[in-house]
Amino acid sequence: MNGFLGLSRRIDALNEWVASKAIWLVLVVTLISAGNAVVRKVFNTSSNGWLEIQWYLFSAIFLLCAGYALKRNAHVRIDVLMGRFGPRVGAWVDIVGTLFFLFPAAILVVYLSTGVFLDAWHSGERSANQGGLIFWPARLLVPVGFSLLVLQGVSELIKRIGFLTGHVKAIVEESGPTEEEALAEEIRRSRGIKGDAQ
Repeated sequence: MNGFLGLSRRIDALNEWVASKAIWLVLVVTLISAGNAVVRKVFNTSSNGWLEIQWYLFSAIFLLCAGYALKRNAHVRIDVLMGRFGPRVGAWVDIVGTLFFLFPAAILVVYLSTGVFLDAWHSGERSANQGGLIFWPARLLVPVGFSLLVLQGVSELIKRIGFLTGHVKAIVEESGPTEEEALAEEIRRSRGIKGDAQ
């Protein structure tokens, strides 16, 4: 089991590294979007290429960070069973969900999107818009992003099995309060301070 847990740690590190680089795309896409808006308003001109690069980068952020979101347990899920039956049942639910839902769907997307990417690569497919971009970089993001998601699924599966066999103490790392929870706590604190001042 220790070898598998080592593999899990390497997969986690890979998705952490990819996410730490992809987060900078938020700044890039924001600057491009702001610059494009200013040029359009001030000079009454624009470029389809600049609009499309925003879409590419936005896609890259979500696709390349999907594995990281799974690692941090930040994906959308329904915790009916988790909250009612405890962590062991939750681990089994995650195992079944990973094996029968995540893996089949994500592997199918990798398989199908790889063919689409290769077609775009070989044909030199371009946007139909004047001044638009080539398609293959955007098409490549789909199989890469879903491959990272599959790898993280493998890591999460190893951790759940490790938890059930006693090799792992906690399934999900503690990430602290969410941004919403932190904001709510800050509002409560500021109201408390104002109340004391009165």
